[in-house]
Amino acid sequence: MSLKKKLGMSVVTASLGLSLIAGGTYAYFSDTEVTDNTFAAGTLDLSVDPTTIIDITNLKPGDTMVKEFVLGNEGSLDIKTVNLLTNYEVVDASGDNGGDDFGQHIKVNFMWNWDKESEPIFETTLYELKNMDPDVVKKDIWDPLWEQHGGLDVGDTNELWVEFEFVDNGQDQNIFQGDQLNLEWTFNATQTDGEEK
Repeated sequence: MSLKKKLGMSVVTASLGLSLIAGGTYAYFSDTEVTDNTFAAGTLDLSVDPTTIIDITNLKPGDTMVKEFVLGNEGSLDIKTVNLLTNYEVVDASGDNGGDDFGQHIKVNFMWNWDKESEPIFETTLYELKNMDPDVVKKDIWDPLWEQHGGLDVGDTNELWVEFEFVDNGQDQNIFQGDQLNLEWTFNATQTDGEEK
């Protein structure tokens, strides 16, 4: 082979080597791992038993009714506290209430552990309870219970007692004869504080 051909082949070989290097074709070892991750939110599930706490007919001034209900935590997260919202509607049978609210004559006494407590922890009227700030209700009704029990853990229940009284104010209350008060209590549960997992 002539010197000219040998030099030409050397140049071609060198060019090919440079192009492979410049093109970045390297061989190396590799390994890959894939992780499966899940974020599953817990549930807050507050139960109230019975769902109808009171259903009384033929009520008259001076009558009292003591009822028990049970709050239960059927969810997967602990409950820190429960807020109570009160709403009611008065059905004025004769249309003669003249702006007097039947709820002002129904007193509510909240008691925990009826067999151990002789005095109510909180007493008010349905009218006042309906118009009360939820934070005040929480402080006066729920905080004493939660301080004693520390909230409502998953699977736990708390028995609560409430006394309703149609207050006899010593005056003519005939305008309420035949009237009906439909009470709705809404219990809102809140979670405990977040924590590092």
